[in-house]
Amino acid sequence: MDQENSKLTTGDSYNAWASSYDSMVNKTRDLEGEVLRKTFLNPHYGNILELGCGTGKNTGWLSEKADFVTAIDVSPKMIGKAKDKIKAENVHFKEADITVDWPVKPGWANLVTSSLVLEHVEDLDFIFAEAARALKRNGKFYICELHPGRQYSGSRANFETSEGIHTPPAFTHHLSDFLDAAKANKFKLLDLNEHFDEDDRKKVPRLLSLVFESGI
Repeated sequence: MDQENSKLTTGDSYNAWASSYDSMVNKTRDLEGEVLRKTFLNPHYGNILELGCGTGKNTGWLSEKADFVTAIDVSPKMIGKAKDKIKAENVHFKEADITVDWPVKPGWANLVTSSLVLEHVEDLDFIFAEAARALKRNGKFYICELHPGRQYSGSRANFETSEGIHTPPAFTHHLSDFLDAAKANKFKLLDLNEHFDEDDRKKVPRLLSLVFESGI
């Protein structure tokens, strides 16, 4: 049964994906992990808030860069997989929906990361407003998403189970949407990059990454 037109929420879809997420071939997931690690080369970032931690593909690495990591996800089954893998004492996992108020105090985070999450969120302005609230002044906000060029041609997160193809809710965000939401919430763009499969720049990039600084 094709799940594309079903009423499944993002959390429902990722609960269904959790058991196979790590084992499936997924170029987007794997490339994003490389991008994150190349982007944050500094040795330490204090408190890190990880949005959409999933099964913890980045969480363990982030824990080595931080005093403390709060890793949140809307899917309890994804978090369960992450907890099985990540035993670092400075990581706290929390089930939470990032489209409502985030479970951290104002000015808590030095770095907020969002990896392949905002495709499933319609209101970018709310996300940037919460990031501005959560971050210390001059804190960093990292975003990495499926490139809009791929979305324009119909690409989106999807996976197959015995029940059929699942396509979680998805929204297309243009580059200007990110930049406008950032400006409205007093963020400065520090870095923008496009990332290609096998670094083949003759093809449409797979990922778009942005780093913003708060408090301008």
